[in-house]
Amino acid sequence: MSPHQFDQTVVQITGAASGLGRLAAERFSAEGALLALSDVDGEKLKDVAVGLRAKGGRVLAERLDVTVETDVAAHFEAVKEEYGQLDVAINNAGRAHPLTPLPSIDLETFEKVMAVNTRGVFLGLKYQIPQMLQQGKGTILNMASVAGLVGAGYLAAYAASKRAIVGLTRSAADEVAGKGIRINALCPAFAQTPMLDQMTDQLATRHGLTGEEAAQRLTKRIPMTRTIQPEEVVDAMLWICSPGNSAMTGQAIAVDGGLTAI
Repeated sequence: MSPHQFDQTVVQITGAASGLGRLAAERFSAEGALLALSDVDGEKLKDVAVGLRAKGGRVLAERLDVTVETDVAAHFEAVKEEYGQLDVAINNAGRAHPLTPLPSIDLETFEKVMAVNTRGVFLGLKYQIPQMLQQGKGTILNMASVAGLVGAGYLAAYAASKRAIVGLTRSAADEVAGKGIRINALCPAFAQTPMLDQMTDQLATRHGLTGEEAAQRLTKRIPMTRTIQPEEVVDAMLWICSPGNSAMTGQAIAVDGGLTAI
């Protein structure tokens, strides 16, 4: 990729305090982006912002619960006040749930997962699209999952929420495709993040496995027989949002080591 391809580009990232969101913030900042970061964990987000500013990055960082519309609206107004525009939006905030058979998933857990993963993306789109329509351009990337493409046993609520993100992405992309706005979804499989670490621990406990055995069980269906590295997912994020990737919209792109190819 060319250096500083996102110079003076305003990039909004939710769920930026850890995992893929944090790494994406670091990479976009290194590429010259002006960042608008948010996360429900305000203290961790402050640490991220301090680190990025120390390297010369410009960062607006705010605590945000993506499930609350008034909070989403207020954050979006802060972004407009700080930068006056929004070029790239990455709806990354998400949550999973413990590995559980579907009949044993309680309604509260289901609704919390759907609220963060699906309502959070919906609310992001609701406020991002009008600003980009006003500008006549913009790019939105919604973080889904390979679970939203092929399903995932014992993660039914999570898979349902991610499948809904794919539907939101394709519907919204269709509405604005002729208006200068691209909207896509990214669907990674078993990226090496804190969320995957929790899943591996749960699998090990459930079946009496070592951590290594549990990790092998999670990845045995993947043709490349390994987890996906966070850097590989973020490389895809930058490519999808790149100005040079001008014809891709309405797509659910799998970064999955070949899982959906079989």
